[in-house]
Amino acid sequence: MVVLEILVVLGLVLVNGFFAMAEFALVSARQPRLQAMAREGVRGAGTALELLASPARFLSAVQVGITLVGLLAGAFGGATLAQRLASALESLGVRAEWAQLVGVGAVVAAIGYLSLVAGELVPKQLALARAERIACAVAGPMRFLGVVTGPFVALLEWSSRLVLRVLVPPGTASAVPSEAEIKAILAEAERAGVVEPEEKAMIGRIMRLGDLSVRAVMTPRHELDWLDLDRPADELLERILASPHSRLPAGRGRVDEVTGVIRVKDVLAELARGRSLDLAALAHTPPAVHEGADVLAALEALEASPVDMIFVVDEYGTIEGIVTSSDLLAAIVGPLPAAGEPVEPDAIRREDGSWLLDGAKSIDAAAELLGLELPAERDYHTVAGFVLERLRRLPRSGDGFAVQGWRFEVVDMDGRRIDKVLASPLGPEEARAPG
Repeated sequence: MVVLEILVVLGLVLVNGFFAMAEFALVSARQPRLQAMAREGVRGAGTALELLASPARFLSAVQVGITLVGLLAGAFGGATLAQRLASALESLGVRAEWAQLVGVGAVVAAIGYLSLVAGELVPKQLALARAERIACAVAGPMRFLGVVTGPFVALLEWSSRLVLRVLVPPGTASAVPSEAEIKAILAEAERAGVVEPEEKAMIGRIMRLGDLSVRAVMTPRHELDWLDLDRPADELLERILASPHSRLPAGRGRVDEVTGVIRVKDVLAELARGRSLDLAALAHTPPAVHEGADVLAALEALEASPVDMIFVVDEYGTIEGIVTSSDLLAAIVGPLPAAGEPVEPDAIRREDGSWLLDGAKSIDAAAELLGLELPAERDYHTVAGFVLERLRRLPRSGDGFAVQGWRFEVVDMDGRRIDKVLASPLGPEEARAPG
């Protein structure tokens, strides 16, 4: 008889563990993964998605089950096992009041320990480790439980909504993952080996795309390889053949006046047909976006461009630069070397822990590298722009400043352009000193 009573208590504890595992598995399961499993025909995936569509109902059903099982385990243990243990202690000569106290305490402690280990901790850890698979397996029983406890669950839902209406004012935004939380998840996934460091870096750059203006990714005007249509045709042909680019902006007189784009393949096709070369007639007019537009607007314009290139203009219509799909790809995967050119890193770690940064390096990438906190609203996009914003003047080699535990020093100027910047970590005393 005692063995049967112990088995009943153990069974109730295991049922409690089943409910706890089911609850955690369904809450932790990722809906995209469940949707993929449902498409693959995995049994229970569709039911799990139905439960997740109305989480309050199945959570209420689970809570009803857990509460009932807990009450039964406590009542059964106190009414049977505790009494039997107390009687056994009395037969050994222990006073009745002490025997009763020790019997109840021992049974409660034992049931509590089993409930924590077998009824809570182990099932929940299993649910977190294999959330989607377990969610599919328990979805059917949980739906059945919801049907059986339907009237009581409806009462619980109504009571919960009533309390929440008092505690949470209408219109309060629901909790959604912040950008910082997503980055923390990616960092954890990288440490666990689920996400490669390069993948994490690319995902971070993709998340920043919507915050970048088109100036941050464009090739600026002074770096353009362009064709002056006022020059002789043979000179232009030599320039086309010497250029590594498959498309070249074209204009007359000045780079500010470029109005179209010439594709090298069109030029070669004309020459192959033996026709006289009229470069102006071969020029295509690409879309133009304002320099203040974001990268996503540039991507939309690129989709409509006949030459995979768009012009970036200021408020006066002056060309500030160009953007191609390669520029957008570089914003995600990092700098892309031109054909035949060696890869030159834009950040070099030195033995003393300092970093030699290219002035044209993205300030977002540099901030991620150095752990800097940048203002959300800013007018610069490169390390050089960051230096100019801090110094408020055109620097000379050797000029520098300290900020957020780093000292930035301009080590090389290319005319008026900041070419190289050295970022050195500050010691504790230097970091505390006023910057």
